[in-house]
Amino acid sequence: MMTLKAGQTAVGAVMDLRAYAEGTAPSAAWLDGRAAPAFADDKAVVCAFALRGTGQVAFLPSDEFVLVLKGGLEIAAEGTAALVLGPDDCCALPYGCSFGWTASDDLLALVYSAPTDRAGNVTVPVMIDKSAPLNPSTPPASENLLGEVPTCRGFSDYVSANAEFCAGTWDSTPYHRRQIPYRQVELMLLMEGAVTFSDGNGSVSFGKGDVCLFVRGDGCAWLSEEYVKKVFATQRPLS
Repeated sequence: MMTLKAGQTAVGAVMDLRAYAEGTAPSAAWLDGRAAPAFADDKAVVCAFALRGTGQVAFLPSDEFVLVLKGGLEIAAEGTAALVLGPDDCCALPYGCSFGWTASDDLLALVYSAPTDRAGNVTVPVMIDKSAPLNPSTPPASENLLGEVPTCRGFSDYVSANAEFCAGTWDSTPYHRRQIPYRQVELMLLMEGAVTFSDGNGSVSFGKGDVCLFVRGDGCAWLSEEYVKKVFATQRPLS
């Protein structure tokens, strides 16, 4: 779990989402029963919900990414196999899709919404495949690195119509990057390894199984001293 280093404070750009979600009130409404957002602006909203029972969404008004923290959630859309999610499973739900849902009596989940006006690369709910083959991806800019250039790979199960919102998996060899401003809002489930984030106020470390959120603004430094793999959902303006 997330730990603060002795004598230091939390890092402003990073939030522990498991801690945020604890205590979320149960609800029977997919869209209207969410906790106060962990983050919200006109391009990204990250909330928790604790659905109970069953329900139907006739038309999803945004792209969404769902990560189950506790319990179970089933999502069934016409013409495709139902998605069955347990702890640490996640899926992407494209704009405009309709689906039924069934939640366990202990469900706790995170939901990341990205406003849009059309679906992206798929039009039905899709599971995030944590074992998907990964393709080479661009490493951090060399001018921001404080050591060797890492080897990075990734795969996006969902990409929005404007290519600003995506969700999938990513991995990297160790690297150290200085603090840089963030344009993105990124939710990350750490599957392997550990990362320490720091800014001028403090330092915070995450390990396997932790879920964190990085928000737009001043950003922070990244230090990973071992192989890292993560599930991600991120909204990053192209301009």
